[in-house]
Amino acid sequence: MTQTDHTARPATAGAAADPREYRRVLASSFLGSTVEFYDFLLYGTAASLVFGQLFFSELSDSAALTASFATFAVGYVARPLGGFLFGHLGDRVGRKATLMTTMTIMGLSSTLIGFLPTHDQIGTAAPLLLLGLRVLQGVAVGGEWGGAALMALEHAPERERGLAASVANMGGPAGAMLATLAFALMTTLPEDQLLSWGWRVPFLLSAALVGVSLYVRVRISESPLFVESMKRAESADRRKRLPAAVILTRYRSQLFVGTLGALAAVVYSIFMATFALAAAEASGVAASHVLVAKAAAAFVHIFAIAFFARLSDRVGRRPVILTGCALSIVLVYPLLALLGSGNGWLVLIGFLVGSPLIQGCLYGPTAAFIAERFSTEARYTGAGVSYQLATLLAGFVPLIATPLWLAGQHGHGEHSVWQFGYVGAFLIGCAAVTAVVVGFSRETRSHALT
Repeated sequence: MTQTDHTARPATAGAAADPREYRRVLASSFLGSTVEFYDFLLYGTAASLVFGQLFFSELSDSAALTASFATFAVGYVARPLGGFLFGHLGDRVGRKATLMTTMTIMGLSSTLIGFLPTHDQIGTAAPLLLLGLRVLQGVAVGGEWGGAALMALEHAPERERGLAASVANMGGPAGAMLATLAFALMTTLPEDQLLSWGWRVPFLLSAALVGVSLYVRVRISESPLFVESMKRAESADRRKRLPAAVILTRYRSQLFVGTLGALAAVVYSIFMATFALAAAEASGVAASHVLVAKAAAAFVHIFAIAFFARLSDRVGRRPVILTGCALSIVLVYPLLALLGSGNGWLVLIGFLVGSPLIQGCLYGPTAAFIAERFSTEARYTGAGVSYQLATLLAGFVPLIATPLWLAGQHGHGEHSVWQFGYVGAFLIGCAAVTAVVVGFSRETRSHALT
């Protein structure tokens, strides 16, 4: 199917004829992505606060933090693999069955992390086991995002596609909020109890959350656009074509635009989930206060994503994303100053600026901006791989930001706002890349899905 075909054919009515089923699909996408990102971002919180001591105790504090962030980044390296693997299954077998699989893998890997012995108990085998389970997490979440976004988008009325697709992104801050609150509760324990058993509890809770989400997900229907696409493919004898081959031969430019168009959003997401925690705690604010501030911002962020997604249904995807890029460039140094202020209330304001405002504006339209560029026969693969390639690039944010931060401290001192000078320049560069790519891309808000 050519790009011209993609824009010329009428959209298929999704769940508009069955509002209850549409609501179930939205609930499934939200709950599924919430649990997936709870598990995935819980790891980031633990990597920022305790994994260095638990799994890399033989290293210095700074080296242990870097090694901990390195295992965090490995999850992002694995995500494109999950995008290809489960994108293929989602485009060939179906969205629903694929999403059930990704949810199960994520739940098992996260629960097993909660049972891992530490470095003091089994030596170097501990970080290796942690690394292996992190890879499984990355593969699972790499397949989850595209399917969750598409199930909602492909059931949605045309004028609500941006809002519907954003439900998967709304699960990100919801999962982050749950993960942060769970870990914040554990940080109220004495340090020896936190490091011996307290950190395990949030990971073990994953099993219960996954069970609830699988129950909701099993009750929804398959995407009507996918069903119609399979019928067309069978009648035209096209079912044997590999979705990855379709993407790499017919949608290369869309893959490029989708990846870099999402870069700034994903960079800010990872930055606020990892580096911002470490920077705020290093400024002297108690870890429990930092986590509560992050959780509060994540709660507001859920509604901010919905607002900006709905705005993109009215004015277009491009204007909203470009506004987010402008905000991220203008507010980056005030944001970093707030996070490094050493004042709990200012840190809260920093999280509110970084997540609901900047990241919400970037994230709200992103799912629809990417997914609307691909046809149904390869949309799961195309949208999933585009987004996961962006996360691959952004997954190294903690590893890049940490030495930039240390270099800034060396040049300006630990208590100077300019200790974050290089970090700010890095964030500005990422926002500029997204702004250029989105600025030269086509608007997709009114495109028909085929």
